[in-house]
Amino acid sequence: MRSHQKWNLNIVLRYPMMNKSTQFLFALSLVSLTSFAYAHGMSEAEKQSILQGGNLQYMKIGASHMLTGYDHLLFVFGIVFFLTTFLDVVKYITAFTIGHSITLITATLMGVTVNYYLIDAVIALSVCYIGYENLGGFKKYFENGLSMIWAVFIFGLIHGLGLSTRLQQLPLGDEGIVWRILSFNLGIELGQITALCLMVALLFKWRRTPSFLQISTVSNNALIYAGVFLFLFQMHGYSHTLDPDEFPFPEDNHFHAHEKMDTPPTVPTPGSEYLKIPKEGLVDPLGL
Repeated sequence: MRSHQKWNLNIVLRYPMMNKSTQFLFALSLVSLTSFAYAHGMSEAEKQSILQGGNLQYMKIGASHMLTGYDHLLFVFGIVFFLTTFLDVVKYITAFTIGHSITLITATLMGVTVNYYLIDAVIALSVCYIGYENLGGFKKYFENGLSMIWAVFIFGLIHGLGLSTRLQQLPLGDEGIVWRILSFNLGIELGQITALCLMVALLFKWRRTPSFLQISTVSNNALIYAGVFLFLFQMHGYSHTLDPDEFPFPEDNHFHAHEKMDTPPTVPTPGSEYLKIPKEGLVDPLGL
C-alpha cells in the first residue's frame, strides 16, 4: 500500500469545493510549460546528430527526450506526489523504470511499432489515472483500492512502447544497434532521475507548508485536466494524420493539413478527356 492512501481521502473531503476554473487554469499551465514541443518529437537537428554521433550522443538525446516529455513527467509527478519515504519513491519509480525499459528495448529490437498519436493518447490517460488515484477516486468502487505498484508497472510498459516507437523513427542501423538502444535508454533514466530529484525536493519542502493539503487537491485535479487535454490533443492529431508513416505535421504548419483534408478530391467527368485544349505548337492533323 502507498503511504498516502490512508489520508488522501481526507484531503478531498476537507476541500471539496475548490474553484474548478482555478484547477483548469493550473492544468493548462502544466501543459504550457512545454507547449512548443511534442510529447516525444525529435527535431531534425537531433536526427542528424544521432546519425553522426556515437553512443554518448544517443544518451544525450534520450535524456533531453525525457526532460521534454511532459506526459512522462506528469505521470512521474503523480506517482511521487504523496510518497513520503525514500524507499517508497525507489519502489514505485523502479517499477515504472523496469516497465518502460522492457518495452523500449524489446519493441525496438523486434521492430514493433504503433501509431504514435494513439500510444501518446493512452499515455495521456495514464496521467488522468494517477491524478484520480491520488484523489482516492477508485476507493469508491474498490474497497481496498487498486494495486498501485502493478498499475505503475503496466503503465510503464505503455510509456516504453511510446518511447520505442519514437526511437524507431531514427535510422538505427544493424551494427551496434543494441548499444545504441541501451545508450538511449540510459539517457532516459538519467533524465528521469534529474527531473525526479527536482520533484522530490519541491514536494519535500511544499509538504512543510500549511497550504499543501489544499493545493494538493487542486494539483491532482489539474493532472486529470492535463491528461484529458493531452488525450484530446493526440486524438486531434490522429484524426489529421494524412499518412500513417509521416512524422507529426511535416508541413509548414497545422493549417496545411486541414487544407489537404478539407479539399474534395477531383473526380474527372466522363468524356472530359476529349475537351482538353491542345497544347501550343501541337500540329492539327486536319490542317484546320
